[in-house]
Amino acid sequence: MGAALTRYRVIAYVVGVVLIMLVVIGMPLKYGFDNPVVVETVGPAHGFLYMLYLLAAFDLGRRAGWSLRRMALVMLAGTVPFVSFFAERGVTREIDGRLREREPVAG
Repeated sequence: MGAALTRYRVIAYVVGVVLIMLVVIGMPLKYGFDNPVVVETVGPAHGFLYMLYLLAAFDLGRRAGWSLRRMALVMLAGTVPFVSFFAERGVTREIDGRLREREPVAG
């Protein structure tokens, strides 16, 4: 489950950054200054990366035994700017806690 968590964390961060670029830079340029270049380049990249995010979240959720509701909420976190960062932190705390419980105690 540790490798699945790492994959999820990396793609959640990347999707979050790309979405912020799209919303904060691309949209104002497109609609305020009639310059769609950022939306035309970053938009498709975000779409592809979001598909990877969905796969990573599904894989992690399946391994962690999440409910479908929980899995759907984590997946939707990649669609709202900044929310993927909060979701990633919460998921990481949960999964790290589970992984620590499984580690043998040295003594």
